[in-house]
Amino acid sequence: MKTRRFDRIGNGGISFSELGFGTAPLGNLYKAISDEEAHAVLEAAWETGSRYFDTAPLYGLGLAETRLNRFLRGRKREEYVLSTKVGRLLKACSPEKRTGIGKFFETPSRREVYDYTYDGVMRSFEFSLERLGVERVDILYAHDLDIFTHGSREALEPKLEEFIESGYHALLSLRDQGVIKAFGAGVNEWQSCQWLAERGDFDLFLLAGRYTLLEQEALDTFLPLCEQRGIGIILGGPYNSGILATGAVPGAYYNYSEAPQEILDRVARIEKVCTRHGVRLIEAALRFPLLSPVVCSIIPGGQSVAQVRGNREVLDREIPARLWADLKAEGLMHRDAPTGL
Repeated sequence: MKTRRFDRIGNGGISFSELGFGTAPLGNLYKAISDEEAHAVLEAAWETGSRYFDTAPLYGLGLAETRLNRFLRGRKREEYVLSTKVGRLLKACSPEKRTGIGKFFETPSRREVYDYTYDGVMRSFEFSLERLGVERVDILYAHDLDIFTHGSREALEPKLEEFIESGYHALLSLRDQGVIKAFGAGVNEWQSCQWLAERGDFDLFLLAGRYTLLEQEALDTFLPLCEQRGIGIILGGPYNSGILATGAVPGAYYNYSEAPQEILDRVARIEKVCTRHGVRLIEAALRFPLLSPVVCSIIPGGQSVAQVRGNREVLDREIPARLWADLKAEGLMHRDAPTGL
């Protein structure tokens, strides 16, 4: 698999596999899977060439990190890139009070406590090292500093301020000491990424679903800022929660919910152009983000061996350049979207 080198500040940098692996599904997201099934999925990701693994305390309330522990044990540390996230601490609780009921299944009984302070970031980092069973991670992301998570701009603003005034300095210190190679934020909205980039010295942003074949609003201001400052993007959710994989079928998911009619209609138009070029929608969707010079890796994740192997097969598909030109001509792609033409 191809790799992309990232070294923004000259500290040795990071080599990302173009296709990384996001471990939220291994935290029993939407359905429970066994430890053996999770291990088989991780082995399949390794076999397909993925060497970048992203996780977080939230994913299964520690379950995804502990499942990675088993998989990574015995592998040479220099053979893979590992990221996790800060901003939440997990507190033991009774089962009926745990976080994520109806979203994560058969997880430890833990409730999330948001903490974007200096001490909170350091404590989260130490807890993650213990769950992962490693001596270091390459990247730390401040997790979910967005409206999607906190519910409103009014609720988000104090979290952003807490982080930039306190927790940010913990990440800066860890990078300056060489404990981590890079830091950034893992969020669902490019607007929060831009807010942070304008106020701090960030290396990478893990952006979920906001620069895809369906959505390119980030090209107006945010991605040009990243290119100017040498900031890299890890693109999570390249299928926009599923609709760019399934197509505009009844019940298709967009942004974790059933897609509204206007999204179904737009996806149907995109798929029609893809079909004219003999390309499946899922193939164009997975390749599109990698056409940007600021995107280092895409992490679609997977909850089965078949899904993981399928992602690699999809990525290997050659996409005719005229497809992108036709999408632009029909107003279905941002005029400034990089396409290699």
